[in-house]
Amino acid sequence: MNIEQVRFNMVEQQIRTWDVLDTDVLDLLHVIKRETFVPTEQREYALMDIETPLTPVSKTQKMWSPRMEARILQDIALDGSEHVLEVGTGSGYLTALLAARSNKVTSVEIDPALTAFAAENLRRAKINNVSPHTGDAAHGFASAGPFDVMVFTGSMEVVPEAALTQLKAGGKLFAIVGKAPTMYAKILRKSAGGMITERTLFETQVAALENAARAPAFIF
Repeated sequence: MNIEQVRFNMVEQQIRTWDVLDTDVLDLLHVIKRETFVPTEQREYALMDIETPLTPVSKTQKMWSPRMEARILQDIALDGSEHVLEVGTGSGYLTALLAARSNKVTSVEIDPALTAFAAENLRRAKINNVSPHTGDAAHGFASAGPFDVMVFTGSMEVVPEAALTQLKAGGKLFAIVGKAPTMYAKILRKSAGGMITERTLFETQVAALENAARAPAFIF
């Protein structure tokens, strides 16, 4: 198998056709090798249009599909100056993409085995502007904030108010909001005056973030 040909096909057939047209993002996918961020047992699936399992490191967690990672990277439009919070490190691949496009990434993972796995992947890839942590950041990570950009890699029923308070004026927060089977990828922006606006990007469905915020129940 010619891995570079497979990578080219991934970029051109999976990703570009999903409205990812930013050449800097597309070029980065050739530089940061996705297959080096997955367990050895899963490498043959790393460039496929699927959510890549992270077994045996994690029995439950999966990476987003390559096109999802690329689309989010394009839509949050980093300029290289930002301090980014990533909630849900996973394999560290999206972390690496974010780090390549920003000044610093603070990444928090609730599963210590995945934190260690991601940290080693990032070390081997010579990504040195990431601060990895193990913990529960479903409502943000105030001790390292405030942040220019926040990226939540699991879904939530609502965006927690606590997370929005950790966002700088002018900042952006990416989240997948809703309940299965209806979820939407959204970017929320905080104005200089503290007003929150949101833009819906697309409909999708991903696993819920552990301990994610829930919508208040209706009481009759």
